[in-house]
Amino acid sequence: MAIDKSKVAVGFIVAGVLTVFFGTVLTFVGPIIIDDQVVKNTVIDPNNEISYTMWKDVPVPFYMSVYFFNVLNPKEILDGEKPMVEQKGPYVYRKRIQKDNITFHANGTVSYREYRTYFFEPSMSSGNESDVVTIPNMLVLDSAKTHRLQEFNSSNTGLFTINTGKDDIRKVHKVDSWNGLTELNYWRTPQCNMINGTAGQMWPPFMTRESTLPFYSPDACRSMELVYQRDGQMKGIPLYRYVAPKTLFANGTDYAPNEGFCPCRQSGLLNVSSCRHNSPVFISHPHFFNADPVLLDYVLGLNPTEDEHGLFIDIHPLTGVPLNVSIRLQLNLYMKRVSGITETGKISEVVMPMIWFEESGYIDGPILTNFHTNLVILPSVMEYMQYGFITLGLVTIVIAALVHHKVKRSRTNLTMTSTGVDNPAASFTENGAHYQERKEKCTINNSEK
Repeated sequence: MAIDKSKVAVGFIVAGVLTVFFGTVLTFVGPIIIDDQVVKNTVIDPNNEISYTMWKDVPVPFYMSVYFFNVLNPKEILDGEKPMVEQKGPYVYRKRIQKDNITFHANGTVSYREYRTYFFEPSMSSGNESDVVTIPNMLVLDSAKTHRLQEFNSSNTGLFTINTGKDDIRKVHKVDSWNGLTELNYWRTPQCNMINGTAGQMWPPFMTRESTLPFYSPDACRSMELVYQRDGQMKGIPLYRYVAPKTLFANGTDYAPNEGFCPCRQSGLLNVSSCRHNSPVFISHPHFFNADPVLLDYVLGLNPTEDEHGLFIDIHPLTGVPLNVSIRLQLNLYMKRVSGITETGKISEVVMPMIWFEESGYIDGPILTNFHTNLVILPSVMEYMQYGFITLGLVTIVIAALVHHKVKRSRTNLTMTSTGVDNPAASFTENGAHYQERKEKCTINNSEK
């Protein structure tokens, strides 16, 4: 049985059209499928075992590195000279983060307390916990030291109530209240007292370069906001790097919205005395990075650089999951003459750096591999498939159309040949008929003669 090539070609054309149609549909449906999976795995839901477990007990190893500023000239400071310091550290602690007292509410929120436990890591440290460090104002030092030891002793960051994202994925992880409060009372303006953003561990998905990273920090007693700096990659996974803007700790003179955090000193310092029992304590970036340069003139031994002292969060924009984090903050003491203590009579007023911390962590190992497979490789395969189907369909249509055209043309030529002079049999018959006719005419003419 002969195969009808024309029908086969038409069949391939139809198949090509269907393939192009499928690829086109996949172009529109593919991103929807991926986004739907992202939403499904981002919502805080106990039924979603993998993502819920990662949220509840953060599996990524976090470390807190502690650096002290050892005072080299304590006697000269009492005589009014500039402080001279040297950095000692890091003293590294492994940080364990675990959420407890988790309660889901009918309004789409969940409450929890997050407990932080620290374990000293001698192999990662440049000293041990028995090292002696000279820091001014021993009364404040004892208070600060006690506070830090309490933090090490399985303390919690307060009662957070955040959105689960069940009703609106754009609100997932955003703080609804902290310790029952929807706003603070530490600061002078409603804007500065607002509790904005997330709890600082994850953010809503589908971020753009115009997105910011707002979060509430109980340690800083305020909400903060990081801004996009640049694109990047981590082992093939695309990310956005977010950093602290220069206005984060700017004073009210340099940045009017920060007026509510005053009384202020130079830009680069946050006065947290209102939430630290009125202790003259200021928060800044380490080594006064991004601060008023005059602060560096008052203390010798500081050398701020962005790589070593700037804070950043590298985040996967599709999911809102941080891949690499380094939060660096410094604790400073405002040092001045103390009435009634003659030894302080010659001290020059100065904001004295005492200690700075770096909390860092990054996703690695099986978690990163799984993350890369599900959120990089599979979407890429789907993207290549959709364009592959379109290309395959178009190529199939073109080839099948050419074959169909060739077959049709061959048939046309064959038909013309079978009825035309080019057909040997027809030509022979026609010539024979003419010869017979001519022969008969000749016979008639001869008979007439």
